[in-house]
Amino acid sequence: MYALHPSDYAPDAFEVRVSELLVATSEGGDPLVSSAVSEVLKLLREKLDMDVVFVSEFVDGRRVFRRIEADADKRMFEEGQSHPLESTFCQRVVDGRMPNMIKDFPNYAGAKDLPKVPFPLGSFMSVPVVLSDGRIYGTLCCFSFAVNEELTQRDLKKLEMSAQLTARRIDEVRAREADMAMANWSLEPTDNLVSSRRAH
Repeated sequence: MYALHPSDYAPDAFEVRVSELLVATSEGGDPLVSSAVSEVLKLLREKLDMDVVFVSEFVDGRRVFRRIEADADKRMFEEGQSHPLESTFCQRVVDGRMPNMIKDFPNYAGAKDLPKVPFPLGSFMSVPVVLSDGRIYGTLCCFSFAVNEELTQRDLKKLEMSAQLTARRIDEVRAREADMAMANWSLEPTDNLVSSRRAH
């Protein structure tokens, strides 16, 4: 992996904006459809000069596309579409069999051992979306059809910051759902006790 610290450089406009979104209050509802996440995915696509940016979730051994940012003519997948996890780049990035960033995919030495994709792949970046309890939700990935030799470790840091925002949104929604479930559960014994007393 890599380690970049705020003291290593002055943040640019993208990083400042992502930092603002990281501390913003979630709007509720689907965490991946919030305006904060949508804005970050659009910013990523523009800033990194990528054709497709997506958030995936790992579910029962499959990689499921949850949020995709791309022009209509460049959408290679649809939200909700899935593939066996072991046949994806996402799994290989998470378990360390594939680097987080490949600038020149056609000339990448390990490409021959990777699953084939049905479209030209020039450059690729991916980072895991890690929840607060350490579980891996899925990945945040982006790719371009053309090779982009200008990509840097700082660009990878932008992707990592965005993955943190996504994880935070998911954590917030799940925490609220858990609190609501617990509140409903805690009322049940009381209700049952009241009913029991009335019966006697």
